[in-house]
Amino acid sequence: MIKVHSIQSLGTLDGPGVRFVAFLQGCPLRCKCCHNPDTWAMTGGREVSSQDLFKQVLRYKEYFGSDGGITVSGGEPLLQAKDLRELFLLCKEHGINTCLDTSGCILNDDVLSLLEVTDRVLLDIKYTNEDDYLANVGCSMTPVIKFLEKLQERGITTTLRQVIIPTLNDTEDNVLKLNTIRDSYSVVDKVELLAFHKMCQTKYDTLGIEFPLKDVPEPTGEIMSKLKGIL
Repeated sequence: MIKVHSIQSLGTLDGPGVRFVAFLQGCPLRCKCCHNPDTWAMTGGREVSSQDLFKQVLRYKEYFGSDGGITVSGGEPLLQAKDLRELFLLCKEHGINTCLDTSGCILNDDVLSLLEVTDRVLLDIKYTNEDDYLANVGCSMTPVIKFLEKLQERGITTTLRQVIIPTLNDTEDNVLKLNTIRDSYSVVDKVELLAFHKMCQTKYDTLGIEFPLKDVPEPTGEIMSKLKGIL
């Protein structure tokens, strides 16, 4: 069974084309910029079998065209890699493109098996150095890079993503390091910079949790344009 937080039936921001996006429940990380704290606990969400979730995906196949398909996001989808493999296998058998939106923080046999039926990965490279990962994510950068190396070995097309947060990673040096990572792996087709926002504040208030970055400003359009120009 797959623990699902929510579903977006016709998404356009989570991979190429029009996509069925399933946001899963459960995440081992505690990123200070997280905009979905309601997905952290595995006890939330609802249980759906791989077969039933696939039936929902299949209803929208005609809208996918040549570029679209299914994207599984989170939370952290790699926590449910074993059941996701069954879902992705069904999609592959019916010609539906499969995509993982992940932090890449988990690498085990179930994850490696899932990658066998994964067409594309949206990999969130949250920061470009170890200290920032430990301070702001709660894990090391090492497993993320090892995950990217496995994507390279398997030839899985990968888009790198990073949320730009003023005072933390909104620097030219950070983006140049992202460029270096991109250029080191031929499977990476592009890098996307996403602007940090605080629309999640109401979720933290509802859960009674303090939002760690509540006093950090959102990046200006000028800053985002400058950093994207460096890419």
